Amino acid sequence: MNSFTLTAVGNLARNPELVLQSDTLYTHFCLVGNDYAGRDEEGAAREVVTTVWFVAFGGLGEALAKNARKGDQLMVTARVRSNNWTDKQARSSTTSFVVEDFVRPPGSREAGGV
Repeated sequence: MNSFTLTAVGNLARNPELVLQSDTLYTHFCLVGNDYAGRDEEGAAREVVTTVWFVAFGGLGEALAKNARKGDQLMVTARVRSNNWTDKQARSSTTSFVVEDFVRPPGSREAGGV
């Protein structure tokens, strides 16, 4: 049983990156979306940009890296997994999202999957 599963719809912030590390092949990618954030002092709608990073393994990751490009809209179903790491600026992170499935929603560049 997966304790936490999420579904996200967003556009690829950049081309997916296919990585081979210690005999493990995976694809690292980021979805970005704009969300309503209330109104400003003059009554105009405000938006906030949300970015979420994902990892896809095996054939799923390969298909994503081969066929999806920056700007493509994807719908992703992912498991939330703890992953402790430190980046080049010595900032630590403890969460990653592991992709189980993804499709291109109807109306995107290619409907029916990647």
